[in-house]
Amino acid sequence: MRTAAVLGSLVLLPLLASPATADLPQVRATVETQPNYDDEGADADDPAIWVNHARPDRSRVVGTLKNGGLAVFDLGGTQVQHFPTPPAPTPEAEAGRFNNVDIVQGARVGRRTLDLAVVSDRGRDRIRVYAIDRAGVLTDVTTATPPRAFSATETEVDEQRTAYGLTVVPDPDGGAPWVVVSRRHETRLGVFRLADDGAGRITYRRVDTVDLPATFAVPGGSWSPCAEPGEGPQVEGMVFDPTDGTLYAAQEDVGIWRISLHHGRFGKPALVDKVREFGRPAVYDDATEECSFTGPPSPAAGRYLTADAEGLTIAYGKRGEKQLLASSQGDSTFVTYDITRGNPKHTGGFTVAPSSTVDGVQHSDGAAVVTTPLGRDYPHGLLVLHDGENTPGDRESTNFKFVRWDRVPGSIR
Repeated sequence: MRTAAVLGSLVLLPLLASPATADLPQVRATVETQPNYDDEGADADDPAIWVNHARPDRSRVVGTLKNGGLAVFDLGGTQVQHFPTPPAPTPEAEAGRFNNVDIVQGARVGRRTLDLAVVSDRGRDRIRVYAIDRAGVLTDVTTATPPRAFSATETEVDEQRTAYGLTVVPDPDGGAPWVVVSRRHETRLGVFRLADDGAGRITYRRVDTVDLPATFAVPGGSWSPCAEPGEGPQVEGMVFDPTDGTLYAAQEDVGIWRISLHHGRFGKPALVDKVREFGRPAVYDDATEECSFTGPPSPAAGRYLTADAEGLTIAYGKRGEKQLLASSQGDSTFVTYDITRGNPKHTGGFTVAPSSTVDGVQHSDGAAVVTTPLGRDYPHGLLVLHDGENTPGDRESTNFKFVRWDRVPGSIR
């Protein structure tokens, strides 16, 4: 059982007091996927949902397993397809490590209109692309020699400041989509445009970047999140709202940013919610490799998110309502916001508790929701969540939990 707030790969001690999760409503998952064991190299992280419009009950969930590759599940949670990560190009180099995934349907790339699953390869600093056919079967269509996303050289790739978080941005004019990718241990976000490589496969090129702040003004001075020396406050969870051209990005130790994004170009970022640890002084200890708080909470801190701020996803209602969900990883809760009129307005939250057959959700990274009816089992849509502490078992494992959307407190439909 974890008793400290997670800060990236670090731990902040003592733990900042958080509200009692017992005060939040609970929901229970109906289905879970098979466990993934870290000691075998598989670690579930981020899900995405592909909707089969002809046969909604045969829709698919695609999930990253880090070193374990990419898995595809049916709505019963059974794995139906698997892709390994690319091998290391040399014995000394890093192998592939799949971090985040997102899906776009009906995207025109070159002369083809395709459904695509797009993945960030954190190990190799690449973007990988999979076409999805009408039956929900994936095929790797990544160009044979994909370019590096951020690193200038292969040596720099092995330093692992590489492609990390990812979300797809559809082209409102019906052309090739863009992909927003964050850089590990940096505040940088990049926009990449997908394109046909002339050989029937898909490549990409970077078209814009933006650097979020690493230092912030707080009462009495300035503040930077505590981290291991040389590492900045990174972004992972991201989601794009195509109805108004807005990117939401979760900077793990800071909060949630709202950034306009039109035709592959970033607008000015605005910080719209903060984690509870925001502004609180802390110091890194080389001996323990931990951060410890050295002062009280800041009056500039947020009220709802406990670091890390992680997975983001948006639910769309039939009457134009929009609801942003955010994983508050540090206290294993989920926070909801109304974004119908722009800036997020906090509306509540929930936890995922254990049932008699499926355990609850702890320390969640990625999340994905659709409000499309997906057959008898999910008549009003599906919410898929990463579970970072799957139980029971005598070995550490992770997996994905499937939740009926209509059973989520306050859900819009």
